[in-house]
Amino acid sequence: MAVELRQKKMLELLRKSEKPLSGSYLSEMLKVSRQIIVQDIGTLRDKGYQILSTPKGYILQQQGVSKVFKVYHTDEETEQELNLIVDLGGEIEDVFIYHKVYGEVRAKLNIGSRRDVQEFSEALRAGKSSPLKNATSGFHYHTVWAKDKEILGLIEEALDEQGYLAELRDYEPESLRDEQERIED
Repeated sequence: MAVELRQKKMLELLRKSEKPLSGSYLSEMLKVSRQIIVQDIGTLRDKGYQILSTPKGYILQQQGVSKVFKVYHTDEETEQELNLIVDLGGEIEDVFIYHKVYGEVRAKLNIGSRRDVQEFSEALRAGKSSPLKNATSGFHYHTVWAKDKEILGLIEEALDEQGYLAELRDYEPESLRDEQERIED
């Protein structure tokens, strides 16, 4: 595996992980020695990535912004919606619904590339379950992360142009309104 491709894969693994990843784990996943992992971590740090070393492994500190988008579309449009977001530089952190009876139901996605979108879509097609959005007649939310507000603005504009954006209703919790503008520092 070429150095740049390996480092890109390492960043993807670190970005998607909710816990620290050990050097041994990264070494096994990328099929290189621990020494190479240490060198790659150093190179990535030199490029500006904030990778922390902890006793339990490596963590990527992501700086950027995130925003919650309320959207609506058909099952057939799911892949197009997700590709639109990742093509513009966004990462779909999660999907959630606000159900009048069950309240908020949320699932992690961590979709950051067309390949992730394809794998997610194939998993939906292969299973007997339907998308979470179907519990609320197609209305759902995505928390989208991007490295800056400009990218989030482009994503919002594109979602609106496709007719995917939906307005918040009065019965939806105030916390959803607050979450729409959350910025991570």
